Order: sequence, then C-alpha cells, then structure tokens
Amino acid sequence: MKIAVLAPIAWRTPPLKYGPWEKVASMLTENLVKKGHDVTLFATGDSVTSAKLRWVCETPYEIDKSADPKVLECLHISFLMEKAAEFDIIHNHFDFLPLTYSRLIKTPMITTIHGFSSEKILPVYIKYNSTSAYISISNANRHPDLSYLETIYHGLEPSDFIFSNKKENYLLYFGRIHPDKGLHSAIEISEKSGLPLKIAGLIQDDNYFNSLFSKIDGQQIEYLGNLGREDSIKLLTSAKALLHPIYFEEPFGLSVLEAMMSGTPVIAFNKGSMPELIVNGKTGFLIGNVAEAVNSIDKLEKIEPEDCRRHAIQNFSIDKMTDSYIRAYKKVLNQ
Repeated sequence: MKIAVLAPIAWRTPPLKYGPWEKVASMLTENLVKKGHDVTLFATGDSVTSAKLRWVCETPYEIDKSADPKVLECLHISFLMEKAAEFDIIHNHFDFLPLTYSRLIKTPMITTIHGFSSEKILPVYIKYNSTSAYISISNANRHPDLSYLETIYHGLEPSDFIFSNKKENYLLYFGRIHPDKGLHSAIEISEKSGLPLKIAGLIQDDNYFNSLFSKIDGQQIEYLGNLGREDSIKLLTSAKALLHPIYFEEPFGLSVLEAMMSGTPVIAFNKGSMPELIVNGKTGFLIGNVAEAVNSIDKLEKIEPEDCRRHAIQNFSIDKMTDSYIRAYKKVLNQ
C-alpha cells in the first residue's frame, strides 16, 4: 500500500517541542514504515523521517515569521494533490483545507479531525461528509452533523518514556499556556494544597501569561519554559501528579497520556475526552473544580504508578493506533 501522510507545517515533523498534530503524524508515519508500508511524508523540509520526505516549505512558518502561512499552506497542500495519483490513499492531518481537493482527485482520502478550531470551519466538513472518510480522536469530539468511519485514539511508544514509581513532591502543569488549559486553576490548586507547581509549555496567550506572572515566584510556582523531549520526559516521570484543569471540551490531550505512560497520575477537570482517557480513582481523578482537585491530592497515595502505565500501554500504544489506521485504510479502499 502506497500511503501519503500530509502533516501540518506550523512546526517540524516531529516537533522539537510543541506541535501535537505534527507529533501524531510523525509517530504514525514511522510505525507504518516499520510495519513495511511504502509511506511518503509531506511535511517541512527540516522534518526527520524514515519515510520518503517531500516538501515545498523548508522551514516551519512558526519559526520563519517572515513567511505567509496561508501561502505556504496552499503550496504545501497543492504539491501533494498534484501527485495524488502516485498513492493508494492520502492520510490528511491538515484540517479542512485539503478536503476542498478531494473531489478533484481519484485517490481516496482519510482525514483525522484533530479538533474544531471554530464552528465556522464546519461547513467545509459538512460539504464533503458524504464523500470523505473522517476519523475522530475521541468519542467526545464527534460532531452530530458529521459521519465518522471510526474513533482512533492517539498512541505512544512506551519505550519513549521512563517509568518510575518513585515520585517527587511537586505538581506539574504541562501544556500550552492559554486560558482554555487552566493554568490559573493549576496555580490555585498548588497554593491551596501547599505543593510546589512546575510549569512547562508554549506561551500561546501573552496577556494571559503576564496576568499570572506575579504568582510565578520561582519557588512555589516555577515556569521552566517550552521544553524539549528529554527534559519533558524527566519532568513527567518525577511529578507527583499532572494537573489538567481544562476549561474546554478537549478533543484528546496527549500530555495526559504522556503522564500515565510515565506512571504519573492525572488530576483533570471532567470535560471533553478526559473520561475516555482516565480511569477515575485508578489512573487519576476526574474532578469538577479547584476544591475537588485539592481534596484529590490527599488520595494520590491510593494510585499505583504501575496501573497508570499499564492502562496507557493497553489502550493507547502506538501499535494499537497504527493497526487501527491500517484497518481504516483497507476499509476505505474496499469501499
């Protein structure tokens, strides 16, 4: 099977730091190659892959701020679509814009919907609903106006993470810094519990971060920056718990899975996909507010790190994700 994987170009594939869509596209690509498939990755020119790499955008537009993202996106997507006949199937990780080519080519396309940035993009998905194959990344993120081929959860390679059942006495906030992700609540949980909070992530909202800056004293509350892979893994492994007090219906949440893969429990607001990822009372706690989060910290001793790791491997491994996509490709091709 000749597969074209279309990755975003905001960041390198795989990303050096932040870039969840690029990370998923990379993990899937590498495992498809490992399983013997002929894969071509369409990504930025600085991407690293064992597949064939094709590109028109050398540098991610989040790095090269002089570039026009829309121009690069059009060049990137059209570059693949003009070569569509070379492939048996196209796997789109690039949101809604590639769908507008889908009726102009003969090669079938499967689209992983990583989330809806706005209801305004929905008309595109609706227009191509009858002729496209959509994959949801959680049941919570399914839109009632769309039809889906399957829900396929993201998966990780267990050996990429360091498991430890010995935890240090700090809480962790790990993710983009934006009001939706609830850093302000993580800080409040830290203050009320008395446990230090380490913060790592990309600052997406400068005004929001600046409004919290006075609380980041470098001791009780510490911001470590947007970390690379090695530092992130160490932080995830050693944390007493990951705090995930989200204020939106999150489609998935890779950091939740990364924590559990490291044997670290997760305390998350019960929104979006969180009930599909976390086993309440066994791999973490699903809570409704800050007070409940503080109370759950006293119950962390009941959580076995081995249970967190086991749950992650059994339900969210890279092999399970890849095999599910291969079945989905075959289903589309047979149709």
